[in-house]
Amino acid sequence: MSWFNRFAQHDTHHEPELDADLARTLADFKASVHAWSDHAASRPRAVHPAIVHRTWRLAAGWAMASVLVAGTGSALVYEHHERVEQARIAAAARAAEQQRQLAAQRAQSEQDLMYKVDTDVSREVPDAMEPLAALMSEDTTQSGN
Repeated sequence: MSWFNRFAQHDTHHEPELDADLARTLADFKASVHAWSDHAASRPRAVHPAIVHRTWRLAAGWAMASVLVAGTGSALVYEHHERVEQARIAAAARAAEQQRQLAAQRAQSEQDLMYKVDTDVSREVPDAMEPLAALMSEDTTQSGN
């Protein structure tokens, strides 16, 4: 049974009394709602700043940070590569200098060996004439005195 049917079954002789009671209740309810809304409208409110979503700023910040990190990293890698390349060039130059010095020492030792062989093989005076050469050198030293 619906609400309307139950209401319709009530005595109709109390109807004016119910209407007046209902009207008074509705008027009280209306007055309390108006009082409440007036009070709510007149009370001081705290102003909250509007939340503006600035996700693009956050994304731009992260993008700039990643560009900065990538740039710094690539600069460090480039600097390391340059140092390694310079060290390789310096090592090659040192090795070339050592090879040049070693070749110069070998050439000098070969030249000294050739000079020794030349002095051992060749003589100013043949063996047969050596006593005569010794006499001549003694005569020149005595005549100088």
